[in-house]
Amino acid sequence: MKKKAIKRRQPGFRDSGKSRRDFFKTIWKGLGVLAVIEFGAVVIAFLRPRKQSATRSAQPRFLIAGKVEDFVPGSVTSFRNGFLYLVRLKDGGFLAMSLRCPHLGCSVEWNGEKQQFVCPCHHSRFDKCGNVVTPPATRALALHPVVIEQRVVKVNLTKKIRRKRFQPSQVMYG
Repeated sequence: MKKKAIKRRQPGFRDSGKSRRDFFKTIWKGLGVLAVIEFGAVVIAFLRPRKQSATRSAQPRFLIAGKVEDFVPGSVTSFRNGFLYLVRLKDGGFLAMSLRCPHLGCSVEWNGEKQQFVCPCHHSRFDKCGNVVTPPATRALALHPVVIEQRVVKVNLTKKIRRKRFQPSQVMYG
């Protein structure tokens, strides 16, 4: 004669007929459904067009550099908060160049002794107009449009012009 195993239960325990394995299967299914929903939300957010941010608004953002008289012909002035250099050419024209090297985006520095912009990362060199003097950079420093209104120099920070080399039409006179 075989003995039957006797199940011992704690007082107040009710048998629902579900095992611990069934419980964990249900939990894993729920977590799987949640993961699929999150993945779908990420895909939808990626494919949806972005809202226009404040930095890319229709209104241009200007840096007021100063009066025309404040800049000596042949000078280079750094505006680190605007990420640019304002160059006043010897003939009185203005150029506003990005301080980012077009090679890998390092900040170029002005070397007044050599009259060149120098990239500290890979030693690209640029002349006063932003043209490449020494590679590895392959194009000139990016340009920001300059506007002169009532003898005040303003630089458009919203727009950046990528260019191959300097052209005289890029100079703003005031």
